Amino acid sequence: MPDPTNPLTVLTDKSMLLETGHPLYPEVRDAICGFAELVKSPDMVHFYEITPLSLWNAAALGADPDEILDVLERFGKYPVPRTVADEVSTSMGRYGLAKLEKDELDRLVLRVKNKAMARELWNHREVRACLLDRIDETTFTVRPDNRGLVKQAMVIAGYPAQDLAGYLEGESFQLRFREKIGNGNSFSLRPYQQKAIDKFWQDGSILGGNGVVVLPCGSGKTIVGMGIMEEAGTSTLIICPNIVAARQWKTELMDKTNVSDEDIGEYSGEIKEIRPITIATYQILIYRKKGTLGTPRGQEEEWVYPHFGLFNLRNWGLIIYDEVHLLPAPVFKVTAELQARRRLGLTATLVREDGREKQVFSLIGPKRFEAPWKELEKQQWIATALCHEVRVEMDEEYRMDYAVTSKRGKYRMASENPRKLELVKNLLEHHKGEKILVIGQYLDQLRMVARALDAELLTGQTPTKIRQELYDRFRDNGPDGLDLLVVSKVANFAIDLPDANVAIQLSGAFGSRQEEAQRLGRILRPKKNKKPAHFYTLVSNDTVDQDFNSKRQRFLTERGYGYEILDELDLLDMIENPEKYKQCESKK
Repeated sequence: MPDPTNPLTVLTDKSMLLETGHPLYPEVRDAICGFAELVKSPDMVHFYEITPLSLWNAAALGADPDEILDVLERFGKYPVPRTVADEVSTSMGRYGLAKLEKDELDRLVLRVKNKAMARELWNHREVRACLLDRIDETTFTVRPDNRGLVKQAMVIAGYPAQDLAGYLEGESFQLRFREKIGNGNSFSLRPYQQKAIDKFWQDGSILGGNGVVVLPCGSGKTIVGMGIMEEAGTSTLIICPNIVAARQWKTELMDKTNVSDEDIGEYSGEIKEIRPITIATYQILIYRKKGTLGTPRGQEEEWVYPHFGLFNLRNWGLIIYDEVHLLPAPVFKVTAELQARRRLGLTATLVREDGREKQVFSLIGPKRFEAPWKELEKQQWIATALCHEVRVEMDEEYRMDYAVTSKRGKYRMASENPRKLELVKNLLEHHKGEKILVIGQYLDQLRMVARALDAELLTGQTPTKIRQELYDRFRDNGPDGLDLLVVSKVANFAIDLPDANVAIQLSGAFGSRQEEAQRLGRILRPKKNKKPAHFYTLVSNDTVDQDFNSKRQRFLTERGYGYEILDELDLLDMIENPEKYKQCESKK
């Protein structure tokens, strides 16, 4: 029952205020994160919002309105406003009112709940454009190649369609984990990995087979993908953010399953192989030929994106979109045409800075499984991470130049504040002997820092061969290994550096929550010595750098990570008095 001493206030506009200092805060945060989105996270009160998409995802995970309203009543200060109760019931009730199915004539049809809804959809411009004919008062035929488009249109109309039309089985190809056939390294699925596989697969029925699995970096998303490949027993196309990530998939497949080198093909800018398991990159798929002058009408898309044909070069039964939150806009179009294939999205965060979360929902599928980061940390499946925001002052002359520059220029100047370098040097001394990544956005800044630190620099301009050599040396704990890498945003995604345990962030992509989560993920793999990982963000004090960083922290705050705020003197005191700091650390 509502209680004025509770920490949650539910407002009539479907926003919620959660008091972070309340003893029940962690429990309430975990209870509401499945159906509400964190909007702002100042120190004392966090602001959440209940949206149709958050409620549809909750419905897809099996939650019902009564469960959600019970959470709001149990932890709320006051009774749940009628408008909120109505929104929860209405939005969740809309999920599945429309179903895409195959009829007795093997036609793709859209069946809706009642005549009024059918009339509304028939008169909805985007939905109507995807329909062929009206069979009866509540059933429409849909062109098979409009299967994805009609689902997008239904989301726009506010009636997310449940896709029960089934899948093409694809060309048969059976993968097995080595541990199941008694061959290879000792290895077994973790409980949450098996649960993610089961939630996605749904015993192979048409109720499953599409959707997104959300797991923190370092927790084994690739292994979940391989488990689903084992269940599917079919040729699989895997799409990754870059070539290094693609080759890591191949290494993992050969290490943990019975597939051979001949079974796995690479489709990239360097190699064009089509095998039962083919691993491609987003970059090659969205490669565009310059100019379309003289291209026959109707073939422009094929000419501009010549590698889209990869989706039809084999009878794929499963397509895996690794780091699905990065799915480029052009690939959404071709994904809309692949609705008869099973589709898996893997990500650490469904946040998209372009607002296309609804497209991921409609074209890849609903969120099937998400594991709480802090719960996996508690069980030691990922490393404990301590996050620190260090406020850096500007020298007076630099501050004067900052004051008169443009708004966009202000962010870059604040990011490249020269005083950050001295603090980086102090942190390197403090963490001497540990594996450290210095991460930034601006190449000029990174080159300067790499020269000053006499460190190797890795950017998008670094050739793949050298990039791989640097990663290998960073993994090497011997005398020839590297303890420090200066990296650009190219290292944000899908890079396996298991011993990295310190990240120092100099600058980032404005207020990107997605990037913040990925960068923290570089240091989350569990450490053999059980030591915590440290994530430092150096922020120029009283600048737009500080404003944008507060936005970047929102995603991690939602996952239960707190930020310790330090100024330069605090940081120096921490370095000069490590024993005092260790005592504080143990209390955390």
